[in-house]
Formats: sequence, structure tokens, C-alpha cells
Amino acid sequence: MLILASQSPRRAELLRNARISFEIRPAEVDERAHQNEDPFEYVTRMAREKARAVLTSAPQDATVLGADTIVVVDGEILGKPADQAEAQRMLGKLSGRSHQVITGVCLARRNAHGAAVAEVECEVTEVEFSAISSAEIADYAASGEPMDKAGAYAIQGRASRWIPRIRGCYFNVVGLPIARVCAMLARAH
Repeated sequence: MLILASQSPRRAELLRNARISFEIRPAEVDERAHQNEDPFEYVTRMAREKARAVLTSAPQDATVLGADTIVVVDGEILGKPADQAEAQRMLGKLSGRSHQVITGVCLARRNAHGAAVAEVECEVTEVEFSAISSAEIADYAASGEPMDKAGAYAIQGRASRWIPRIRGCYFNVVGLPIARVCAMLARAH
């Protein structure tokens, strides 16, 4: 049994499209970054904490999938914007340049002795963003689409018009590197 420790509709859709059976049990964890925490350390810690938080109440035979996606530009972690003003600030930082989308993925389960074991990996995708005007930024932020997305954009939505190319996994930018998840699941079973 696979449990997705997330309430992300995009992650659930990606798993369904890959024909992976799962149930949803969102994790409740503090998602604030630690002071001077490296982006890779942050996403792997978040993925691990989400998976372990749900594993504590999961059936013995369950595997829990925890994931966290961030956008990084100039070493700054851009999570989900708190409001339209923050979405506009984030989009302004991304305009006309490349950034990284990093997803930490954790599969947690119990071994034969009941002890928690976890495998954690990261996926990185380089995303090029076209230059966008302040009017386009304001209009997009006002649409509401950026509000629950790391970096304040959805590659699969209206922002697709500003992304001429990526290097790496497209599904990572959507929110879950599904090929990596499938490989991890295959190794775990």
C-alpha cells in the first residue's frame, strides 16, 4: 500500500496518470527552512519529515511517499507565495533568467523489525524563463494560479507561455519526478 503524504492535486494526478495506486494522508510538518540551510538539505529534510510524520500512523505494510518542491534562484529558496505581492516579487526574480526546480522525494516504510527506514533522493530541473513585463506579472498574480505553487508559477498552466525550454524532468517542475518515484518504488519492493 502506497500513501501519498501530500494534499497536492498535481502530485495525485501524476501518480494516477502513471497508474500507481495510492491513498492520500497529508502530512502536518513545519515547512520553515532552518537558518543557512542548503536548498538540497531543505527539500530532502522536508520530504523525509513528511513521510515519517505519516508513517507513524500508517499500517505496518505501508510505504509512504513524501515530497517537497522548491524553486531556487541566486541561492534563494522560493516556496509558495503568501500573497499576490510576494507572487509578483518572485515572478520578477524569475523573469528573463534560468532557475532550478528541486524536488526531494522520500519513500519511508518499516522493515521486518518494525523500524522506520527511508530512501531519499533529489531531482533537479533547470528552467528558462522569458522576460515578462510588470503588467504581465501583475495580471498573472491576480489570476490566483501562482498562489499554491513553488516559485509562484505553474508550468502546466498560463506560465507555460514564458518557458521556452527546460533541462531535466518536466514532471519535476509540475511537482513530482514520476520516473524517479517509479524507480524508487521498484527498488523498494
